[in-house]
Amino acid sequence: MPAAAPPPPARSRRRPRPEETLKVTVVALVCFGLVMVYSASSFTATLDDRNPMGTALRQLIFAVVGVGAYLMATRMNLKAVARYAGGLMAVSGVLLTAVLVPGLGVEVNGSRRWLPLPVVGQLQPAELAKLALVFWIASSVARNPRVVGTPRGLVPYLAVTGVFSALILAEPDLGTASMLFLVTLAMLAVAGARLVHLGAVGGGVVFLAMGLIAAAPYRRERLLAFLDPWADPQGNGFQVIQAQVAVGTGGLKGVGLGDGMQKAFYLPEAHTDMILATIGEELGFIGIAVLLAALALVVLLAFRIAMNAPDMSRRLIAVGVTVMIGAQTLDNAASSLGMMPITGVPLPFVSYGGSSLIMLLFSTGLLVNIGRSAKKTRTQRRAGQRPEGADRSERHGGARGARAGGGRGAAVARG
Repeated sequence: MPAAAPPPPARSRRRPRPEETLKVTVVALVCFGLVMVYSASSFTATLDDRNPMGTALRQLIFAVVGVGAYLMATRMNLKAVARYAGGLMAVSGVLLTAVLVPGLGVEVNGSRRWLPLPVVGQLQPAELAKLALVFWIASSVARNPRVVGTPRGLVPYLAVTGVFSALILAEPDLGTASMLFLVTLAMLAVAGARLVHLGAVGGGVVFLAMGLIAAAPYRRERLLAFLDPWADPQGNGFQVIQAQVAVGTGGLKGVGLGDGMQKAFYLPEAHTDMILATIGEELGFIGIAVLLAALALVVLLAFRIAMNAPDMSRRLIAVGVTVMIGAQTLDNAASSLGMMPITGVPLPFVSYGGSSLIMLLFSTGLLVNIGRSAKKTRTQRRAGQRPEGADRSERHGGARGARAGGGRGAAVARG
């Protein structure tokens, strides 16, 4: 009797790559955001005799445009795009200036942050400026990584960031202006700048921000409303109190999707800046926890992609995008839960807003692009080939900036 054939070797299960998990998580967040935007906006629209689906349909259009931006970003040659970073910065500067021109900029709630567009409605130039700054810093540092090791080498990056921040402050938008400096400092730290230099700059930025808060009456009132909202419950403390009421009403499990009452003219900006409070009322603490866990997963996956990036320029792009998403999440969550003053920063992928959603999906495409390029680079190295598009820090055996990337990412860059 012939011997039985040996069983086939067990196949090892392939772990999903970070860019694959990132893609699925972001799609889930965008779909969840569409549901919550409809829930938060339909009731008041019905009471105002407007289309209850109107806001959600506009967000769906933004999402479709954002998917197109995502697909474009996944196919971009980031090395080629980096050559046009200076031009993108110039366009962003012009748009940030145009917002401040009476008759061009659209004013909402005392802030002039938008430009009218025929298709998507409005463009927020600050969202484009954040990505332009990331591209410019990444491409510039990759050409000469050693320059950021000296205080003089940091001056151009801090000066340009300061100009952009000043234009955004004039809108006014202190939250986004502060975020620009945070992104710049994080990218320079990864590039190899000395922490003592960056710490001095960061301290100066915090001191300046406190001075700006003290100098502007509305910022002082917003800070006081955060510290004691019940001192002015019908004025500056109203939004803070209503957000806390919404979250407290939701409890552990929430009152049910669509059944929240705070969104009915009680909670201002329930579908934009305060959508997390709406989620807390309708889906409870569990809903907030799951959502923030998903956003934390996005940040962790983006950080992993950044550390595995094949060269300095792509690593810095990924770091800039990661810090933007993480800082925006923390800012919105802390504001909505009463842990810091309200800054008007939307919740990534979930809040209503065309410019933010489109740019975030484009940024996700950049991360997926970088993750795929890392896989391709490793394959080329195993085959004994020179990786395509190696930047200067990699060609010279790893400059100080590449070494400062640290850990696994730096090892990949050195080959």
